[in-house]
Amino acid sequence: MKFTHVVSTMAMAAVFATGLLPLSVSADDNLVNVYSARKEALIKPLFDRFTEETGITVNLVTGKADALLKRLQVEGNATPADLFVTVDAGRLHRAKAAGVLQVATSETLDKLIPAHLKDVDGYWYGMSQRARTVFYVKGKVDPAELTTYEDLADPKWKGRICIRSSSNIYNQSLVASMIDANGVEATEAWAKGLVANFAKPPAGGDTDQLRAAAAGVCDIAIANTYYYARLIHSKKESDNEVAAKLGTAWLNQEGRGAHVNVSGVGVTKYASNVESALKLMEFMASDESQTWYGAENNEYPVVKNVEISPVLKGLGEFKADDIELSKLGTNNRAAVELMDRAGWK
Repeated sequence: MKFTHVVSTMAMAAVFATGLLPLSVSADDNLVNVYSARKEALIKPLFDRFTEETGITVNLVTGKADALLKRLQVEGNATPADLFVTVDAGRLHRAKAAGVLQVATSETLDKLIPAHLKDVDGYWYGMSQRARTVFYVKGKVDPAELTTYEDLADPKWKGRICIRSSSNIYNQSLVASMIDANGVEATEAWAKGLVANFAKPPAGGDTDQLRAAAAGVCDIAIANTYYYARLIHSKKESDNEVAAKLGTAWLNQEGRGAHVNVSGVGVTKYASNVESALKLMEFMASDESQTWYGAENNEYPVVKNVEISPVLKGLGEFKADDIELSKLGTNNRAAVELMDRAGWK
């Protein structure tokens, strides 16, 4: 395809630097260009279904979240992208703060998606939920001991906790939620206690923490629920064995509830096809899409009364923290700074 706009040299450099091919910039109402930080296999079938139902073509570019955000910034008004899909409210806030999104107005989305799962100013909407909680080694930990995130700083957990680094947005958002609940000073004290309880220096992703726990490196691992669900779903017997050794503990059930985050989507600032982009967003929030999207991504739907997958049902019901997720973005800087002061590498 050829661009209908002349893209600046800087923008083209960003395209090739991220290893992504250019899309067409067009005002065609039957076309939506999407930049997605979700893997193609986890989202393309949904977009194909949208095309079947509406006749609107979806051009999909996938890549790393930070690279896609940078691309949007550099391309500016020459960007072909109409929608930006990424994970974590912290990243969605970064896109909003970077000025690459615009307010999306949709009565359908406002009706379907709870207020705390979307941007307070309307720049993005959550499309699926994931909980970040504790997975414990069966036989080594009494789940009754696992009560709150705050309790993980207790010395009784010294040398027993696996978690990834402070550079990870999921951990930053967890800490941001605790700042909202407890304040910076108390959260920093908690972070220092948590660091003192690490079984090993943070390294790897959430799945690595789960595997480390199953291998006896630590007794509990902090991870997003869908990583555990993937191990259950895996065709590899070794992954299934890891999952079988671990149990799920839901924290803060007597208080604010377990920490929950989202994957989400926003209309780009210079979108050429806003109307079609909104149609795609509304399609993603339909019951059919929410059921499929949740099952394929091992995540919870954002729309109430939509069926969750059998694997997630197996993790049990839990009370979720209903913090306005926009706060995870606004508290991000304070979270990163206090994690650094606490020695969380």
